[in-house]
Amino acid sequence: MQSQPTFVLVHGAFANSFSFAPLQAELGLLGHRSAAIDLPGHGFEATFSASYQAPQRLDALATEPGAIKGVTLADNAARVIEALDRAKRNGPTVLVAHSRGGITATAVANARPDLIDRIVYVSAWCPVDLDVSAYYGQPEMADVDAGALAGTMVGDPAELGLLRANFRTADASALAAFRNAVAADLTDDEFRTFLNTFQPDENLDAGTTDDRAQAATWGRIPRTYVRLTADASLPLAVQDRMIREADALTPDNTFDVRTLEGSHLRWLVHPKPAAELLAGLAER
Repeated sequence: MQSQPTFVLVHGAFANSFSFAPLQAELGLLGHRSAAIDLPGHGFEATFSASYQAPQRLDALATEPGAIKGVTLADNAARVIEALDRAKRNGPTVLVAHSRGGITATAVANARPDLIDRIVYVSAWCPVDLDVSAYYGQPEMADVDAGALAGTMVGDPAELGLLRANFRTADASALAAFRNAVAADLTDDEFRTFLNTFQPDENLDAGTTDDRAQAATWGRIPRTYVRLTADASLPLAVQDRMIREADALTPDNTFDVRTLEGSHLRWLVHPKPAAELLAGLAER
């Protein structure tokens, strides 16, 4: 009997392993094991300063240090590689990445393709022809609200050595802009609940040219891209562009493309369709 794979789940920016709990429950009910990884400085390693609590002290929040300062993409990759190495002892592994987690997953696949039996990007960054920052200047990103997160930002990233967002703000316009970007199809309660799983700090390292997908290593791994049709933060046009670029890089090993309805976050709040999709990949 072929052993079942372990799904290793990699979160996006400002997120953590907690956001995968509903998906893991659905996977478990379908008979599949999974491990959600906290990247360095995330989860219980995150910094939640007293000034972030209520009543908030934004002047202090703008200057207080955070544990994620200095964390690099290499650190993120090392954390995932360690988890994959442990999971691989029990059978095949499927690396699943969301959003900014795709940058880490790509770096991991470049370094250790032997640890991954399939890589799955769920509306995740898969830089091929350009660095991630350069994609923001492309026509496919023209309709993205560049200021969607700006209303929540606190402090100077250059001085803090990290990105800091105040997800506990009561600023209605800031919350509306952010919701439109990532969760327009969630209810108010669902959106605010998810918001409370976010952490305020994120690292600055989004990778360089050397961290783009590499044909000789990353390109050997069977891969799936799960498109999210109503994603306003990583639009369908950008998702499709990365798929095309990746397929051109390794034409003998192209993306298995799937599609789920919904926004950037809906699949995590209503995870049954995503769990069934992943379970189908495991059965292959």
